[in-house]
Amino acid sequence: MAELQQQEHGVQLDQNQFCCSVCLEQLREPVTIPCGHSYCKGCIEGCWEHKEKKGEVSCPQCRETFSTRPVLQRNTMLAELVEQLKSSLQQASPPAAEACAGPADVACDFCSGTGPFKATMSCLTCLVSYCPAHLEPHHRVPALKNHQLVPATIPLQEKLCRKHNKLIEIYCQTDKKCICYLCVIDEHKRHCTVSAAAERAVEQKQLTVTQKKVQERQKERENELNELLQALMEFKSGSQPAIKICDEIFDELICSIKKKHTLVKQLIEAQEHAAVSQAEELQLQLKEEITKLKIRDTDLEQLSHTNDHVHFIQTFQSLSSSCESPDGPTGPVVHPQHLTFHPVTDSMSKLRDDIEGLLKDTSHRISATVSTIDVVLPPVPKTREEFLRYCHPLSLDETSLSQYLFISQEHRRVMFNYKYHMTPPRNSSQVLCREGLSERCYWEVSLSGYTWSVVVSYKDVCRSSSHESEFGNNNKSWSLECSRAGYTFQHNSKGTPVSGPPSSKIGVFLDYKPGTLSFYNVSDSMTLLHEEHTTFTQPLYPALGLKQGNDGHYAELIKLW
Repeated sequence: MAELQQQEHGVQLDQNQFCCSVCLEQLREPVTIPCGHSYCKGCIEGCWEHKEKKGEVSCPQCRETFSTRPVLQRNTMLAELVEQLKSSLQQASPPAAEACAGPADVACDFCSGTGPFKATMSCLTCLVSYCPAHLEPHHRVPALKNHQLVPATIPLQEKLCRKHNKLIEIYCQTDKKCICYLCVIDEHKRHCTVSAAAERAVEQKQLTVTQKKVQERQKERENELNELLQALMEFKSGSQPAIKICDEIFDELICSIKKKHTLVKQLIEAQEHAAVSQAEELQLQLKEEITKLKIRDTDLEQLSHTNDHVHFIQTFQSLSSSCESPDGPTGPVVHPQHLTFHPVTDSMSKLRDDIEGLLKDTSHRISATVSTIDVVLPPVPKTREEFLRYCHPLSLDETSLSQYLFISQEHRRVMFNYKYHMTPPRNSSQVLCREGLSERCYWEVSLSGYTWSVVVSYKDVCRSSSHESEFGNNNKSWSLECSRAGYTFQHNSKGTPVSGPPSSKIGVFLDYKPGTLSFYNVSDSMTLLHEEHTTFTQPLYPALGLKQGNDGHYAELIKLW
């Protein structure tokens, strides 16, 4: 109750007016100093004992200083008023039900009955916890005033040694545990021990350092959270415009296809109309000519039956000349292969197949590009132990093996077949692994002898004997050539010199999603030799290639982990 008041004999008493400004509790053995302010005797003496070490004695409230330490006398009137207020409060406001100790509270050891009140202080001298009512004698009885009181935060049993039932107040630095003074004589004899307060002072400094690190870590995490929220906001805000642009592009494509569809229909219909018109015109001409020929045939038939020889000769010559020189044009020639639109439909079918093939190829690239866009990506490994977490078992594919090479039975070693060929071929001999990779993966290659190339490649890379089929000479393979003279990164026929210390072991880290390929010199530390950033559209297959060397040794072993 912050504002409890009691009416007694016409005087209104407020308990806040009788609180010590040092301990913030009701005055105990109140004394008044020369400036007029009142305190608990024990509280003001404690303040002055601390101030005297610095050469100062002053009032904690008004800060008035005194040349000599004032002699403290009990304020009898104020003490009676405090007792009167305390008695009035007890009569007017008995302890409420909510003052009872809960499961998480320390119960008063002096309260009787089924519901003990919550203890507020524990006495380390009495080894008893008290509620405010039962604690009152410790403030009033002179023999109890020197007892050590602490807030009742945990049960006193947890502060007692289980073996000796004594207060734990010593810390054993040897065994790193809190003990009682009897433990020092017993099993902790000759151990390095200090008081709990001394150890607390040491660990308090460590706590400050640890707290500072925690605060720094917290600040870093808050910054990372803000960055994540900002990235998430940008990611969400960017997806909808991308969808809108895609819709517009596909709408344009659909519109263009519809226009082409309409144009082809118009062409077919126009050709049909022109051809039909031409045929109908010829049809009329042919019918007219047939009618004329029928009339002449009739005339000739009649002439054949005439008995007048002179009339026959004269008429036949006329009819014969008209038959040899027909009135109409020569009849049309009809070609059956030109009477069908199958060539048109075949062309349209080919166009459909070409578009579907283009869409299929493009969809792989689009899908791979979309998959690289993400808000959160795992951190890049730094130590070899971190890289090995992404280790992937690999095995060489004997069906992809070039000539001059042979692999071991466990399909992890490849050698130059020096029994039949004393020197490596001019063109590269190559071998792919069986496993296709499309996630985070790490593997290592141990090299010996000639110039070898450590490679990742698409499976459909050309494996002919041509120069373009060699690893690194096309856009489907990425190769790091390793020799005693140094390193060269090769891709799409473009070579890039790579600086770095020579090594017989090369580590390869593939981060497929963001399109990162890294080559490392594996030794006591991981040294980055080369890093490539691109967009992968197909699963990648680890591979090895044998190049011609200058040192005269054969390749003994290449091992994949």
